[in-house]
Amino acid sequence: MAAAHRRVWLVTNSRSGSNAADSQERLLQSFAAAGVETVRVSSFPDDAAPAAETLAETGNPVLAIYTGDGSVNSMVGALDGWEGQVLVLPGGTKNLLAQRLHGEADAGEIIARFGRGAMRPVPLKVIATDAGIALVDLLAGPGASWQAVREAMRERDLAAIAGSASEAIGVTTAGPGVRCLEPPLGAEEGYPLLKLMPTHRGIQIDAYHAEGLGDYLAQGWALLRREFRSGPHDRLGLVDEVSLAKADCTPIDVLLDGEAHQVADRSAFTLVEHPTLFLASDHGY
Repeated sequence: MAAAHRRVWLVTNSRSGSNAADSQERLLQSFAAAGVETVRVSSFPDDAAPAAETLAETGNPVLAIYTGDGSVNSMVGALDGWEGQVLVLPGGTKNLLAQRLHGEADAGEIIARFGRGAMRPVPLKVIATDAGIALVDLLAGPGASWQAVREAMRERDLAAIAGSASEAIGVTTAGPGVRCLEPPLGAEEGYPLLKLMPTHRGIQIDAYHAEGLGDYLAQGWALLRREFRSGPHDRLGLVDEVSLAKADCTPIDVLLDGEAHQVADRSAFTLVEHPTLFLASDHGY
């Protein structure tokens, strides 16, 4: 393993789902046991995400990120022009990107593989939008309003949970749906939620619908956990680019790797290759 790859800059996020009080110390011990030097430690978002220039000045160590998917997205977005490599560790609730790259391994096992050199750099296909990129998945439509409920749950604000849940139910059941404009896929009236997932073969589009309030509640709860396989949905297709439209000409709510954004009422979503290389285990990707 090259000298730069025996060194890491570790970023953690104490607010992410898998972080405990001793998480950082356990990670540092795992890196040391694997023969890897930790040159710096940052706590996101209290510390700014490492910039490409700062990483270069530090000798381009591998950027090891122990956070949830949304925080990984934010940090990777700040790496424009960087020629280094990223090691994603499962530090959130669902850790979909870490699973994609490393299978079901925990952080300790992933670090051990890294220390043995059992990793390979891979480019990721991501979805580019006017609001940013989606590394793992993108949700579009009124159903994305359930994200406000998840934020209230993180803060343990019972009043906010009740209020945001009531609003999310109303928006999801009565709000105008989002449809695939070009190419024209699925129902003309649209859907309360479209899921777009980047793959090597294209953007996989799944449309989620519901028969009644019970289905909407079940799907809202699944969205909070980022579990979308259950519930009524249709596979609409696999495309390199898709334009989505909203009937009432208001901005479309989207979740990029679980984080809330908005795009225009008619917006394009394109499959592109991210310039930063990610380290993948033989067990993943």
